[in-house]
Amino acid sequence: MPWTQDDKAAWFKEQKIKRSYKNDVVSKINTLQANFDLIQYGALSLNPDLYPLYLLKSKKFDPKKKTVLITGGVHGYETSGVHGALGFLEKEASKYFDKFNFACAPCISPWAYESINRWNPKAIDPNRSFYKDSPAEECRLFLNVISVHALNPFVHFDMHETTDTDNTVFRPALEKRDGVTHEFSEIPDGFYLVGDSENPQSEFQKAIIDAVKRVTHIAPADKNGKIIGTPIEQEGVINYQLKKLFFMRWHFSSRIYDNYGGLP
Repeated sequence: MPWTQDDKAAWFKEQKIKRSYKNDVVSKINTLQANFDLIQYGALSLNPDLYPLYLLKSKKFDPKKKTVLITGGVHGYETSGVHGALGFLEKEASKYFDKFNFACAPCISPWAYESINRWNPKAIDPNRSFYKDSPAEECRLFLNVISVHALNPFVHFDMHETTDTDNTVFRPALEKRDGVTHEFSEIPDGFYLVGDSENPQSEFQKAIIDAVKRVTHIAPADKNGKIIGTPIEQEGVINYQLKKLFFMRWHFSSRIYDNYGGLP
């Protein structure tokens, strides 16, 4: 049977804080203020002092330039997404300031980062919850700051990671929460992309795959020609129905999910 609210509350009480959002993430965000304006766009109601939410935005934001949006930590346990986003801002973004504006929310789910969880405190998956009046405040607050600042991204990179614990911890928990059985899929070994089936941008995806090949390996398909249970479109690329699943989605963008196995 699917979990009741009492079951979800019991699950929350079992979670332990295992690392520090303030020390690991906020401290690095603060070092980037020479090149980026820092916008606090809210805080998690669970503990506003511990879990402020930040967006970094190019200081010389030019409406004539196209905007690149980068997000990490939608799933807080996917560590490399958070630090991949921060690492890019620290080491690489300045090379492209003459061509693009940048906006980055490096850790959308800070409680999940600290507790190493896919879900938020209410056992909601934020990456299935990006819609108006969402029950996930992480999603509501993020969508609001994007709207308030009229960022209109040309391209959006959302940094994710498929960890070994997906099969040992999080998928079993999902089956219990929803009272359903999910088809087993192997954990991919390497880098891959998830794009929007309604806006696939195959040439752009291929260009990213070709560039990543220079620094790390691309995840091969499994014996069924799939990655995480989805048929591949081309090497290292699968597509999801992002609108149907309530992932973050921009009608005007080249929307790409990028799955980091480490920092190139």
